Amino acid sequence: MGEVTSQLSMSLDGYVAAPGQSVQDPLGQGGLRLHEWAFATESWRTQHALTGGERNVDADVVEEMTAGVGAYVMGRRMFGGGEGPWDRAWTGWWGADPPFRVPVFVLTHHPRASLLMAGGTEFHFVTDGAEAALERAREAAGDGDVCVAGGGGTVRGYLAAGLLDSLWLHVVPIVLGGGTPLFDGPLDVTLTPERVVAGPTVTHIRYRVPR
Repeated sequence: MGEVTSQLSMSLDGYVAAPGQSVQDPLGQGGLRLHEWAFATESWRTQHALTGGERNVDADVVEEMTAGVGAYVMGRRMFGGGEGPWDRAWTGWWGADPPFRVPVFVLTHHPRASLLMAGGTEFHFVTDGAEAALERAREAAGDGDVCVAGGGGTVRGYLAAGLLDSLWLHVVPIVLGGGTPLFDGPLDVTLTPERVVAGPTVTHIRYRVPR
């Protein structure tokens, strides 16, 4: 059985999304700046069927984080489509060929039939909670890892429940001044730094999360 891991880009003041999140601005106004380091890498662009990009330590980190992932878990807001009952025309932010290419389990309060997308991505919608979604993801992943993809509230919930083994934080040298904080309120978790990688525009820190 593999690890349960996660990774998030975070501003210097601790936010993983900017203020003003909406369907038009899912990461808030200016929130895309948190991910510009990834967009610039050859690895990220290849995963999204794009050409070009930088071949550097950031690209190596992207490859390391995604290697061996056999299933993903994500929150309803990360999958998108607004709140409340599903708009059946909505199939995620990523178009017809999402970059995951393995099963993805979406936490939601609203039932929906599974979606099989091009490239092997399968979205399954889980209405019975975070632990049930993780159990299904572990089964689907087999010996592979399960990645909790986001958003911030979902990752925080898995941290608080003691269900993560490791966490990458990509600390971007910007100050957002508000938005979605990763660490919102008391959280009885000890993170042990395991590795630090200095990229051109971001610092990557891998933490072990003791059980």
